[in-house]
Amino acid sequence: REKPEHVSRLFIGRDIHSDKVQWGQISMVDAERRLLANALQDIDNQHFVLLSDSCVPLHKFDYVYDYLMGTNLSFIDSFYDPGPHGNFRYSQNMLPEVRESDFRKGSQQWFSVKRQHALMTIADSLYYTKFKLYCKPGMEGGRNCYADEHYMPTLFNMMDPNGIANWSVTHVDWSEGKWHPKAYRAQDVTYGLLKNITSIDMSHHVTSDSK
Repeated sequence: REKPEHVSRLFIGRDIHSDKVQWGQISMVDAERRLLANALQDIDNQHFVLLSDSCVPLHKFDYVYDYLMGTNLSFIDSFYDPGPHGNFRYSQNMLPEVRESDFRKGSQQWFSVKRQHALMTIADSLYYTKFKLYCKPGMEGGRNCYADEHYMPTLFNMMDPNGIANWSVTHVDWSEGKWHPKAYRAQDVTYGLLKNITSIDMSHHVTSDSK
């Protein structure tokens, strides 16, 4: 946009050029890489968190800050899904750089990465090109591949699998089995719900072959 809609002085000079993004297309990955590239220009930024407009904090700022800064891990959701919404989306055209055994799935829209991993993401062109060309809706064999669900999970699985926690610090509930996660309404948000969410100490991946 020519004129930003915000008025806060905190955002002066921090606007990032935006392009049109289409759901399920590589343009979503482009937007994420563009955000990282701009944030990396500030050398003081050491950890980068991608949130949606519907995310709300479950802990105080100091708790979140200390938690993220106190680890050398990045939080990237990355898991093997042998089902129709996982490795069925893989294309042999990704060979030899990306093998089917390397192909991963995850909630890329909610990541939290250290500076070295943010640099690795924007520096990559080899794997990015493979996903741009061969992971998109309407592919051969009736496959619909969505780069925003597979690019970063696969990239980190191949480049630094021991450097990620393999789960996200953002709570997302996919138990309803729909295309979008569960949305909490005002009447749903109770002390009990918040207590249950903040007490979760493990990540559960539901593969499409188990649905």
